[in-house]
Amino acid sequence: MTSSLRSLFFREWRVAKRIGGAGAMGVVFFLTLVTIVPFAVGPDSNLLSRIGPAILWISALLASLLSFDRLFQADSEDGSLDMLHLSDLPLELVVLVKCAVHWLTASLPLVMAAPFLGLMLQQDQTAVLGLVATLFVGTPA
Repeated sequence: MTSSLRSLFFREWRVAKRIGGAGAMGVVFFLTLVTIVPFAVGPDSNLLSRIGPAILWISALLASLLSFDRLFQADSEDGSLDMLHLSDLPLELVVLVKCAVHWLTASLPLVMAAPFLGLMLQQDQTAVLGLVATLFVGTPA
């Protein structure tokens, strides 16, 4: 069963790379939202440092929503979702593998971009590290 899960992981990795754009599109959207907020709030650095973590969290969640429709879309269109359902692998493990690949391709780039965007919102280094740790553990998918 582990070889089937491993081959499913690599298949999902190849499909995610072939479809492409989920990680880059999410990071660009994340950057856009975080960049717009200081223009709306104003240049007050105390206010930006207080609301910075919330802005980063909300922006990361909205950016991750962009790629959720791709999680099962390609498999549904080509019929492989039906084949995965009929296979001997437990459906829970299939979903877990698909979510792991989705997290690696779409959410991990958001986590890697968060420290740079946190510094842009006047966050100190300890707050940025704490934010990255919570994003790493708590990102959707």
